Amino acid sequence: MSRQDGGTPGTPETHDDGAATGASTGAPAGARRGRPRSEGVERAVFDAVVGLLDEGVPLAELSIERIARTAGVGKATIYRRWTGKEELFVDLLRSVEPPDPVLPGTSVRGDLVVLLESLRERGVAKRTSSLLHNVFAQMQLYPRLWEVYQHSVIEPRRRLGLDTVRRGMERGEIRDDLDIEFVNDLLTGPLLLRTVIRPGASLEPGLAERVVDTVMEGLRPRD
Repeated sequence: MSRQDGGTPGTPETHDDGAATGASTGAPAGARRGRPRSEGVERAVFDAVVGLLDEGVPLAELSIERIARTAGVGKATIYRRWTGKEELFVDLLRSVEPPDPVLPGTSVRGDLVVLLESLRERGVAKRTSSLLHNVFAQMQLYPRLWEVYQHSVIEPRRRLGLDTVRRGMERGEIRDDLDIEFVNDLLTGPLLLRTVIRPGASLEPGLAERVVDTVMEGLRPRD
């Protein structure tokens, strides 16, 4: 992915991670990329992006240089953490979206309910968070960001659903004469319809269980 504004990781900068925000440069355990992360710097960068969006700056006009200037850090500080602004935006979305679910593994039905409940919670979050609503509304006008989000967030979640359906077929809880992707679409379709196509439709608690139980009734192996 190309870098924005001509910045490179080796560019000298006038702010180090601690000086920019007054935060320690110690990194939390499990940082995803090579260099340790400063929570203070990450928060300052995220706050800068949110502030610029709140001011009405379109995503396409948010350059790394402008974000760095607003956050009070150097461009190289940002590039040490993200390869470009698309990856930065995806991390920002992850920070405000509900976390990915941890499947209990006790039954395929239970795992499916957890997956669909996570989808329901994301739908509710998109309705109640002005940031999520703003960014997702602009994604269709910013295909590079959508491509990164699709690859790094949506596809792993989708694979989790497909793996759960496949496990249900192997355990005899779901008919094995059906296409796995088709079954996954049957399960996730009602939640996506109420989130995307009918954004005013109810996303009430208990919806995940109702969808799973209704669909599973037709997916059980035949005698």
